[in-house]
Amino acid sequence: MTDSGTPTPETAIEPEMPIIDAHHHLIDRPGRRYLFDAYLADVSAGHDIRATVYIESQAMCRAEGPEALKPVGETEFAAGIAAMSESGTYGSCRINAGIVGHADLARGDAVAQTLDAHVAAGGGRFRGVRQVALSHPSPEPFRYVLNPPPPDLLNAAAFRAGFAELGPRGLSFEATVFHTQLADVADLADAFPETVIVLDHLGFAMAMGMSDADRQGVFSEWAKGLRELARRPNVMAKIGGFGLPFWGFGFDQAEVKPDSDTLARTWRPCVETGIEAFGTGRCMMESNFPVDAMSCDYVTLWNALKKVTQGLDAAERHKLFFANAARIYDLDVSS
Repeated sequence: MTDSGTPTPETAIEPEMPIIDAHHHLIDRPGRRYLFDAYLADVSAGHDIRATVYIESQAMCRAEGPEALKPVGETEFAAGIAAMSESGTYGSCRINAGIVGHADLARGDAVAQTLDAHVAAGGGRFRGVRQVALSHPSPEPFRYVLNPPPPDLLNAAAFRAGFAELGPRGLSFEATVFHTQLADVADLADAFPETVIVLDHLGFAMAMGMSDADRQGVFSEWAKGLRELARRPNVMAKIGGFGLPFWGFGFDQAEVKPDSDTLARTWRPCVETGIEAFGTGRCMMESNFPVDAMSCDYVTLWNALKKVTQGLDAAERHKLFFANAARIYDLDVSS
């Protein structure tokens, strides 16, 4: 502990392990500013982050022009940051090597115009679309959602008509859902078996504000749904997002943030369940920064994920932390 009573910042463990951060954001909103310099400081703080995948948050959209093309501004922004990173001036990490943008798939086949504009703007980096699909009867979790979606989005006929435009372009879909929607993701995967679906944050087990007993019940439901979803070979999984309040861990409310040992103990059942369900060949590790900074800093987060997986052999860990993201997002980066 420091003299002020705050924990001493952690040093990165296993600093030689190459990592692709498969999910992060750059944001500039009232009360939340996390742009290139801030993220660069995090990826340079001790872990060997070789490349990153930028995920949309509907930041930096175009202020003018057709509504359908406004989200393309975010891809233009992310591609610009990627070009800065590729210059080598800011270190060896290739920030935004892959880009996932926003498109309103509920526009049906008319979304093709948006997708093609994203691909052009990405400069060879655009890999897929995320349209947040979180749906829940309680309004409470949506206090933490920047752009709340319409309910039951994944089952809407118009959405599926738009979804059908992804596969022919070789684009994937990022599914951001609660555990109560895992069956909907499975149905979507069955309907479009040739399209890669990436399950973000292991499909949040929504246990916010619950008792320990109720949280255990949610965990059981989540694990069952996760294993059933994993039977679809076109679904991949990102392991992370545990810093958000949805899981009910409570670290986001703690005055003193937990160390990596505490996080590893708490997150282990979730991480191990995800790996058991999907196997080491279909999981990717993510920081979900800056959002997960609600519960810990960047170095501590990766320390915790490394500690949870130390029982696996080196080849399996390399898949989880690097190789799977490189393959799934088609990133040309060396390990």
